Amino acid sequence: MSTRLSSAEDYASLIDKYDTWMFDCDGVLWHGDRLIDGAVDVLRLLRDRKKSVLFVTNNATKSRKSYKGKFDQLGVEAHVDEIYGSAYAAAVYLSSVIKLPKDKKVYVIGMAGLEEELRDEGVSYLGGTDPADRTLEPFSLANFVLDESVAAVLCGLDTTINYTKLSKAFQYLTRNPGCQFLVTNEDSTYPSADGLLPGAGAVSAPLRFALGKDPVSIGKPASTMLDCIKAKVNYDTKRTIMVGDRLNTDILFGKNGGISTLLVLTGITVEDDITGPNPSSIIPDYVTQSVGDLNKAAKY
Repeated sequence: MSTRLSSAEDYASLIDKYDTWMFDCDGVLWHGDRLIDGAVDVLRLLRDRKKSVLFVTNNATKSRKSYKGKFDQLGVEAHVDEIYGSAYAAAVYLSSVIKLPKDKKVYVIGMAGLEEELRDEGVSYLGGTDPADRTLEPFSLANFVLDESVAAVLCGLDTTINYTKLSKAFQYLTRNPGCQFLVTNEDSTYPSADGLLPGAGAVSAPLRFALGKDPVSIGKPASTMLDCIKAKVNYDTKRTIMVGDRLNTDILFGKNGGISTLLVLTGITVEDDITGPNPSSIIPDYVTQSVGDLNKAAKY
């Protein structure tokens, strides 16, 4: 059973209980380019009380450096080493976990931010934002030259997804022996400023169907993302909390990692998902309407 927070004492007690605060971003701190009311004040309150603040997002369209630009634009204090995106985690996974040989490449379905993180980790890639792959011309196998050095296909959110990219990825995954199928995350949707749009999970779905196999997922709720954070940050799981808007990513991520969870209802998950006739089996430790509610603890 989740604890529903309401009083100023509830929020003050919660802040006292945890030293490390991990936040999802879209749907928790902002919607698109619109801040959630009170979000900036909450982060300032936590920092004033010497709490460690981390941002853990499945957004794979931006590198950490460019993501910091969004924080700056919105007036949210954040440092690059506090930001953990699935693009960064995917690059670290390739370079440090499976240790992709230097003579091997990754075929990317994704955007510039994903490419930037791969470059920073010394991972060679093709595809991505290459104009040759953004064509609307019909794909022809007769004109396709297989690059035998491609050892993995990495799929993230790609707003210029097309048949050519899917076809090339399919060729590498079926014709290059041992080629690994990786996705930055499996979010079915993501919340934009004006409503929900298909997410990275929807982009990779055609490949999953065509291949008849599931990929290795790197972002939340997979433990790979938490392993990436653990390698950089020393925190006590018993005094760490994950704040998110989505049960099957943010909250499950916390549960899988043995850390506490706070669900906010300003994003994907709605009240009916936790209290309706068919509630989710993923139960957050705490629930509040908005992250801004934590400001009620300011007078304590």
